[in-house]
Amino acid sequence: MTKPTFFKKPPRSVLTQVAAITEAELVDPGRGSDVITGLASLDEAGPMHLGFFENLKYIDQLKATKAGACLVHPRFEREVPPDVAVLRVSKPFAAFVKIARLWHSDVLRPESWFNVEGIDPSAIIDPSAELEDGVIVEPLAVIGANVAIGSGTVVGCGAVIGPGVSIGRDCNVGARTVIQCSLIGNNVLIHPGCCIGQDGYGFIFSGNGHTKVPQTGRVLIQNDVELGAGTTIDRGSLRDTVIGEGTKIDNQVQIGHNVTIGRHCILAAQIGLAGSLTLGDNVALGAKVGINNHIKIGDGAQVTAMSGVKDDIPPRGHWGGCFAKPTRQWFREILVVERLAREAAAELKQEREWWRRRR
Repeated sequence: MTKPTFFKKPPRSVLTQVAAITEAELVDPGRGSDVITGLASLDEAGPMHLGFFENLKYIDQLKATKAGACLVHPRFEREVPPDVAVLRVSKPFAAFVKIARLWHSDVLRPESWFNVEGIDPSAIIDPSAELEDGVIVEPLAVIGANVAIGSGTVVGCGAVIGPGVSIGRDCNVGARTVIQCSLIGNNVLIHPGCCIGQDGYGFIFSGNGHTKVPQTGRVLIQNDVELGAGTTIDRGSLRDTVIGEGTKIDNQVQIGHNVTIGRHCILAAQIGLAGSLTLGDNVALGAKVGINNHIKIGDGAQVTAMSGVKDDIPPRGHWGGCFAKPTRQWFREILVVERLAREAAAELKQEREWWRRRR
């Protein structure tokens, strides 16, 4: 059976074309007419595939690859098998992404799953909603009263848009996404299954039960934001929950009420952000990071995956661990603990040997 694919096939291209697109130097000009029909990882590539190498972790895959051509930094050229055409470039992955974006432009922005043009007859749209020309509403979507949606936006199958929500132009609202109490900018990509604008976790706790605190704020999502599948963003309690321009959020991230996320941040999967914390601009959080409420993370800070943060992090700080601290300090402490463990194990072994001899 032919390997199935869900996206358009790249055009057949010769290596001179590939070199021009990627701004790479074809080391052997005599191979300029070799044909490339697709992209692949080094370990799966065949003679008509283009691959790339940039991470030393995959050096063995480079040495064994059957790719037709490979984008590679000059210092690793000698590791490329002789049958593989070398495309010399200073940033191989960036060059690979450049050609991938050109050949697979249909992947960058999700299209209608059902080839709908306009509004599907099964969609339910309140008469007071205002949809600009060019909006696509897929089957079984529900759009509430006084909703405003800009041109070029796609509302996915089964999505529910609550009353008063505003969504800008050229956005994608994924299937089964639920949005309420939110104002969303332009070119925002929301993957399926997101929940945006529901009330946050606010209670007065007592021995006789827990009193719910009204959550009357909003969610503000600025332009060019991407939200991964299954992500949840709580609306603010009094002030707004804000996601800054250009921020990219991975799957299954929980963002609590009153959180402010700056511009161009990167949040990996399964992060949990407690209420009322603030991330500056260009902050990067690794997968499964958890951050306590009312914390401030400075501009450009980075937090290692699976870290727990209970203290403020200064701008450009690199922190990790549980509880998180400056990465160098954390590594030093790990090394000390490992050394102490080895010494304790050696002492225990010596003690057991001494008792054995006493017998």
